[in-house]
Amino acid sequence: MKIAVLPGDGIGTEIVEQAVRVLKALDLPFEMETALVGGAAYDAHGHPLPEATLKLAKEADAVLFGAVGDWKYDTLDRPLRPEQAILGLRKNLGLFANFRPAICYEQLVGASSLKPELVAGLDILIIRELTGDIYFGQPRGRRVSPDGHFPGAEEAFDTMRYTRPEIERIARVAFEAARKRNKRVTSVDKANVLETFQLWKDVVTEIGKEYPDVELDHMYVDNAAMQLVKAPKKFDVVVTGNMFGDILSDAAAMLTGSIGMLPSASLNSSNQGLYEPSHGSAPDIAGKGVANPLATILSAAMMLRFSLNQAAAADRIEAAVQKVLAQGLRTPDIHSEGTTKVGTREMGDAVLKALG
Repeated sequence: MKIAVLPGDGIGTEIVEQAVRVLKALDLPFEMETALVGGAAYDAHGHPLPEATLKLAKEADAVLFGAVGDWKYDTLDRPLRPEQAILGLRKNLGLFANFRPAICYEQLVGASSLKPELVAGLDILIIRELTGDIYFGQPRGRRVSPDGHFPGAEEAFDTMRYTRPEIERIARVAFEAARKRNKRVTSVDKANVLETFQLWKDVVTEIGKEYPDVELDHMYVDNAAMQLVKAPKKFDVVVTGNMFGDILSDAAAMLTGSIGMLPSASLNSSNQGLYEPSHGSAPDIAGKGVANPLATILSAAMMLRFSLNQAAAADRIEAAVQKVLAQGLRTPDIHSEGTTKVGTREMGDAVLKALG
């Protein structure tokens, strides 16, 4: 089993180090190789996704990814910014399905910004399509407007588009996932004003007929955002497009108390995947040893389950994280009165000890 380890920038190196320590403690036949990505790769090689890094990722069974980005790179041309590395990996590996679980652990109910009764027992899976939508649609660019309200003015434009096969494959992923959970899928769209999402709604409805055992409902994205903060436990599996999924999954993350607790997985049709925490590089706390490594450790557990066929090992990691939380250990992002504040490495140590 070959794992490409891409720590990236900011706190990426710190949190990935802890996840790697946990993986090594499992005593499984892993081959792990580390490479630069993001801003660190730009500094060393002049590009956020060097050919050597991309080659390693393609050859690996899975990629463990930290985070990329730093304010100092914001003045670079867009193709050279650190964030382009993650987009390039998604494109070159064919990663089309992003899994973002939002789970509120019993021990962290009080850390959520919502009332305990709204989030206790929360377990949502947001499945976001990754390769289409407005992020990748063409044409795009900037120009002098030829028409519209202000002809002759500078304008920028992006194109939202989806093809039927893209929608079909992400819909099937969602329905298959729902079969292993509570058999409910909510498809989020904006079909009332966007042709792109009228096609989305039509295709998801068609695919839903192949899964008579799974309940399907449709919800406009603005209502979905409202329901996430009003009655989040009504959701089971949520499937949506690239941009809506980007926004809704971050909103759902905060229901759980901290985005520092949430893993994610991005898979292709062969179950090769890229696994990363849902949070960013947090350059403001980089090097201080206070970042929460649990999302990355839980991402490693998802990697074991989805790409490496090691479900028992994944269960061990998840149980260890639960045990550590039950012991009252907290990094600053989830710390509250009555709990014990620890740093990044101390949290990693605790998970290793809990593994037994």
